[in-house]
Amino acid sequence: QVQLVESGGGLVQAGGSLRLSCAASGRTVSGYAMGWFRQAPGKEREFVAAINWSGGNTIYADSLKGRFTISTDNAKNTVYLQMNSLRPEDTAVYYCARGRTGLLRNRYTYDYWGQGTQVTVSS
Repeated sequence: QVQLVESGGGLVQAGGSLRLSCAASGRTVSGYAMGWFRQAPGKEREFVAAINWSGGNTIYADSLKGRFTISTDNAKNTVYLQMNSLRPEDTAVYYCARGRTGLLRNRYTYDYWGQGTQVTVSS
């Protein structure tokens, strides 16, 4: 089993920043990709960003590139999502997940998920 625990969510004003963390434990996650997804009320869960544990390769949702940055701290088994210039439409529950088959945008290629952390951006 792999346990993923997100933290760092909260309420922020538009234009502000937040850094989300995802701490991994249990079976190894090294060698796998890690992704961030988000889900707003009444909407499908959507891809945000993904990274491999070496940190050498990253991919982003095209609409978020430039505002969000994904990174890893291998020593802490933690994945981060730095979110800048936040907008009300970024309001969602943010989830981290382990990718089964590599650096992909498809949520069905991720097998372990955290419980999510709420991000609310006020206008």
